[in-house]
Amino acid sequence: MSAGPRIIVALDFAEVERVYALVSRLDPKRCRLKVGKELFTHAGPAMVSELCARGFDIFLDLKFHDIPNTVARACQAAAGLGVWMVNVHASGGRKMLEAARAALLDVQRPPLLVAVTVLTSLDAQDIKEIGWQGSVEENVLRLAELAAHSGLNGVVCSPREVAILRASLGADFQLVTPGIRPAGTGMNDQSRTLTPRQALDAGANYLVIGRPITAADDPLAALTAIEVEISAGSAG
Repeated sequence: MSAGPRIIVALDFAEVERVYALVSRLDPKRCRLKVGKELFTHAGPAMVSELCARGFDIFLDLKFHDIPNTVARACQAAAGLGVWMVNVHASGGRKMLEAARAALLDVQRPPLLVAVTVLTSLDAQDIKEIGWQGSVEENVLRLAELAAHSGLNGVVCSPREVAILRASLGADFQLVTPGIRPAGTGMNDQSRTLTPRQALDAGANYLVIGRPITAADDPLAALTAIEVEISAGSAG
């Protein structure tokens, strides 16, 4: 069982005022927050530090992918902001992944380090066009195994691959799942989705949920509805 909130609210927009208006209505005891490229580019490290100061665990979703030394230094910089989780691209290769892991060894409170396998917006045709061999699932498993063997804490993956990865990589490997859509909501730009309860039942540790909460008229009510959906499914 994952410690702390399992829902990560994705702040996938750029308006700083909107971010603060939203987080003022959320409870850090009930959710974590994800800061991605768009918001980080607009607001920078200062916003990340401010959200941490408000008591939220922050998943810094910048998907580092570069030469090993550059990624290692970026991970150290992220750790210096006090974030709870940071990610890199597994396709950066073993040397890059191991450098990222090594860079966090001397950090007093290191963030979880997870790798992106295959973006949840990609489907089988996209994989073929990129030039990767095999199915989406085969590529996800191969990259997740590479991340595990390189010492990372887990991966970001589609909820539809969670069961496969959990069976292969064991109970302690952290699975972070975007592409979560509560019952009755649209897929938007995600291709491989499940409901929150389905993802947890498959073995996910954390659920990244954006627009179903952030675009709701009442974000806290939307978060509560998802919590109820999860609890009801668990009780059943």
